[in-house]
Amino acid sequence: MDLIIEKYALENAVRYKGKANPGAVIGSCIKENDSLKSDMKTLGKKVSEIVKKVNALSFEEQKAKLESLAPELLEKKKGEKKGLFDSFKVEGSVVTAFPPEPSKYMHIGHAKALFINYCFAKKFNGKFILRFEDTNPELAKKEFYDILLKDVKWLGVKPDSVQYASDHMLDFYRFCDKLINLGKAYICTCPQEKIREGRMSGKPCDCRYNHIRENLIAWKNMPDYKEGEAIVRLKIDLKHKNSTMRDPTIFRIIKKPHCRVGKKYIVWPNYDFENAVMDGLQGVTHRFRSKEFEMRNELQRYIQRLLSLPETSILEFARFNLKGVESSGRKIRELINNNELTGWDDPSLTTLIALKRRGFLPEAIKNFVLSTGITKSESTLTWDDFIMHNKRLLDSDCNRYFFIKDPVRVRIHDAPSKVVKLKLHPEDVKKGFRTFKTNELFYLSKDDFSMIQDKKIYRLMDCINFVKKKDYFVYLDDKLETYKNSGDMIVHWLPFEMKKLVEVDVLMPDNKVVCGLAEPLVWNLKNGSIVQFERFGFCRLDKKNKTKLYFRFTHK
Repeated sequence: MDLIIEKYALENAVRYKGKANPGAVIGSCIKENDSLKSDMKTLGKKVSEIVKKVNALSFEEQKAKLESLAPELLEKKKGEKKGLFDSFKVEGSVVTAFPPEPSKYMHIGHAKALFINYCFAKKFNGKFILRFEDTNPELAKKEFYDILLKDVKWLGVKPDSVQYASDHMLDFYRFCDKLINLGKAYICTCPQEKIREGRMSGKPCDCRYNHIRENLIAWKNMPDYKEGEAIVRLKIDLKHKNSTMRDPTIFRIIKKPHCRVGKKYIVWPNYDFENAVMDGLQGVTHRFRSKEFEMRNELQRYIQRLLSLPETSILEFARFNLKGVESSGRKIRELINNNELTGWDDPSLTTLIALKRRGFLPEAIKNFVLSTGITKSESTLTWDDFIMHNKRLLDSDCNRYFFIKDPVRVRIHDAPSKVVKLKLHPEDVKKGFRTFKTNELFYLSKDDFSMIQDKKIYRLMDCINFVKKKDYFVYLDDKLETYKNSGDMIVHWLPFEMKKLVEVDVLMPDNKVVCGLAEPLVWNLKNGSIVQFERFGFCRLDKKNKTKLYFRFTHK
């Protein structure tokens, strides 16, 4: 067993800058030998011991030892170095764009499109544009412009320019004039139902045969129509196999004021026209987006050719689904309105505001979404897949503290008074220490207390060993070896008489609140700090008042 653990500990360390992760090593060991699952306690202890030794080696020592012990894993490591965009052959300059609609909060799926477009531009020394697609006054909301900009900044993405589609209305009108004059667009005043039936059956309506002069007059008078009375349609092919190409709408009337430009405009371009024109005007060479837009690709390239605009190379990738998580903006709004979610930052969601408040790091989000690749194969991932990326970063940086959930006071008879000095981080002495003074009285968690049985040996973490004798807890000794040889469970604790223990509430992913006590140093944390409450999980300090701290649970 030791050899299996060692090779995977070395492989994991070499892959991740010299620091192996015990959880990942355990997973690799079980994949090779499923029988190891039968004694997880022993496996966990062994992995912790060996990982500690491996992490103490220099990177070169780790690499040399892995090459000696399991060279095939080193080769695997080399093979995995291939970059996400290595297969792309690019000539000339590169310009990419990420175009969110300012109508909702970004979620992790948006982050994937953002990072892929941004990283592709940086890979080829190109330019990256953040563009607000805000040509629907009914959906665009002022608050979301600021929220999206903050999210992008938090993720560490620095656009070369920030653009607003609503600033280019005169360009859209100019190009529509051109299409009407070319006989490639017409004004349609048919009812929506008739338009829908014509597109389904492939039969044109009378409006399609209007003279160019009639269309130009109707186009000029569009603002005088009521909403829904007139639209501008492209004249393509009503029997086209791609239904998107069947004389699609490119302009419609919306009389609701726009949050940026007010009532200045009434006739607004739809998504396909606006997107194609903006990409062309801005010289966007490449766009990566989810494959739900795949059928629109042909239409948008067609519009660019009609208008003599440079064509954008569009590459679609599959959306990934995170098991059990709602991502639809419309459904999230409904759930919030029905009080089934606490808001866009509900702990169960993968909106960026929710992930940030829970304690997920921008780099972990980036690593995770890029790891899902740019293929068209659908995949369903779990929180565990995502957590693995975040935990690697938190493990190496977060301070450790004691937190007792549902505290119960106990007396360990004959326990000596002593001073216990504990590291703030198990592998980084530079972070410092915390000190506890103990005697016979302690706080234990209600869960741990309920599991303690007669005549078995237990250890207060890094403190003392004790046994239960009927209704009493009795001090045994301080030796770690005693526990290693015959101990049953390590128990979390805090000194009962310690001054300034901190009351803490932790909001869990299911919106339940866990209450307990934490050690005094926790009070000095700043809002936004992420810590590990030992044997409980990683948590982010959300806010504090005069008497209590409020955390959000990140993950174990």
